[in-house]
Amino acid sequence: MIRPVNIEDAQEIAEIYNDYVLNSCVTFEELKVSAEEMRGRIQATNSKFPWLVFEKDNEILGYAYASVWKPRSAYKHTVESTVYLKKEATKNGIGSLLYKELIGQLTDLGFHAVIGGISLPNDASIALHEKFGFEKIAQFKEVGFKFKKWIDVGYWELIINKDRIK
Repeated sequence: MIRPVNIEDAQEIAEIYNDYVLNSCVTFEELKVSAEEMRGRIQATNSKFPWLVFEKDNEILGYAYASVWKPRSAYKHTVESTVYLKKEATKNGIGSLLYKELIGQLTDLGFHAVIGGISLPNDASIALHEKFGFEKIAQFKEVGFKFKKWIDVGYWELIINKDRIK
């Protein structure tokens, strides 16, 4: 079941995220995030943008949310999207369900563009974004350094509400 995040979800969300922090280059954070820090992130983001969790049998298997793309006012119609899943919950459609719901909510809220930043290589994330019509628009070479290696970042964009001006 997909539902809006609750502040009480912070511990489970931090656990999902910290697996990526400690074991992958998907995120450029290098230190674990506490449940308290995650609560703050949820509160800061959830007041303006959708933040969703996928829950099954009282366990959070993944989450997705939107956040500010850039702080300057002219960017107010653009958001950045994020999705993370528990490792054992990958490859069974949960990421697609979360993204479909997130994009739908962003469309309903009148946003114009959604940006997905992807550390490269990451075939699964690229496939997810392109499944929903995101197009690759940029790639920055060697902008991150983690686990003693340089990492490229690509950006994919989806234009929604093409005819709507807020």
